[in-house]
Amino acid sequence: MPIDLRGLAIGLFLTLISAFSAHAAASCGDNTGKPATGEPIVIGAITGKTGPDDFSNSTKAAKAYFDCLNANGGINGRPVKYLVEDDQWNPEIAAQLAAKLVNDEKAVLMVGNSSFVECGANADFYKKAGILVLAGVGVPRECYFAENYAPANAGPRVSMLGAMGYALDKLNAKSVVCIGPNIPNVGTWSCDGVMLLAKEKGFAAQTILMDPGSADATSIILQAASSKPDVIVLGLPKGVTVPLLTAAEEQGLNQSITFLSAASAYDLSVPSTIGAGWAGKFYVNMEFNDLNAQTPDNQNWLAVMDQYGQKSDPRDTFAQAGYLAARIAEKALMTLDPAKINRETVSAAVRQIKDFKSDIFCAPWYFGDGQPRHNANSTTRMAVAEGGKWKVVSDCAPSPDPELKDIRAFEKSAGIN
Repeated sequence: MPIDLRGLAIGLFLTLISAFSAHAAASCGDNTGKPATGEPIVIGAITGKTGPDDFSNSTKAAKAYFDCLNANGGINGRPVKYLVEDDQWNPEIAAQLAAKLVNDEKAVLMVGNSSFVECGANADFYKKAGILVLAGVGVPRECYFAENYAPANAGPRVSMLGAMGYALDKLNAKSVVCIGPNIPNVGTWSCDGVMLLAKEKGFAAQTILMDPGSADATSIILQAASSKPDVIVLGLPKGVTVPLLTAAEEQGLNQSITFLSAASAYDLSVPSTIGAGWAGKFYVNMEFNDLNAQTPDNQNWLAVMDQYGQKSDPRDTFAQAGYLAARIAEKALMTLDPAKINRETVSAAVRQIKDFKSDIFCAPWYFGDGQPRHNANSTTRMAVAEGGKWKVVSDCAPSPDPELKDIRAFEKSAGIN
């Protein structure tokens, strides 16, 4: 078996970081310490920064990694020119921005995308343009049912069902209300998964869809509580979830109902923000490793954010996703002749990613060459709010989403995971 000397060197470097210092020196690319000076490689991204919530943490982390990469030799001497655009949660703007990045800026790859609307607006365009997307955070169904779109995260449906599986197995839940955003192919898609699982497993389930920009939190919570469910599962942005929990506590519902959430609420600030009343009462699904994990790659993510990001950039699960998307892109680009990097060669290299390992993932990530859709991250953990922090309460477990049957079948046939 051939020995990957570069991979061994990076692994040793990351191990030394973990052993001798938390958030020590960031490790990127060839770690030359010399800035890349060649012709820039244009990589694009679309994110939802302004709108009902700031959803740009993935692209902030991807930018930090590419800045680190550019300061350490880049892609065999060529720097990455990372262009990030804000779709404002507007599909029409998302489509305009994709055309700008792909047609006008001649991007060879899209990396770190994170949006509630752009997959639906742009998935067909990306396929026609022959460009691949290594998204950080996919949200609507189209992000996971597109040939050219491969997210690093599990997605709201797989994540919500991971939380629901925990509620069934560990909390003995017999009834649930699923609350999702009234955004096409987001809330309905995710809560439909809970309904389908309820039909298979025989528990009671209801769905509430809400406008994340204007809903009355108290009214939504009282509507959900009216059926007296054992658990309420949320699939909403953090900025919408926290007001719902506040409203629930004001009604005393945190004492009678257990709340769970998709990974969107897995942010270090949330346990202290919602307060002691939610200790042991609010669980979240983790699409990636513990944010404070002392493992080598998680520590490198934090070091990259400290040295190349802004202090205000969140260190949350979506930032982990953007970092991973940038690292996957780097792995593909490093296999190419730097003089022959174009959309076609980059796409071919990305399609061959089969065994990308990081301790931030539960299982190795792969693209799935030739597959009509991509959902490589579908094994997740759970954590609970306790003492103003998150406490990890489960090992990695496959999401019970019935819609993953084709993904599981491909992985089995390909000998993956």
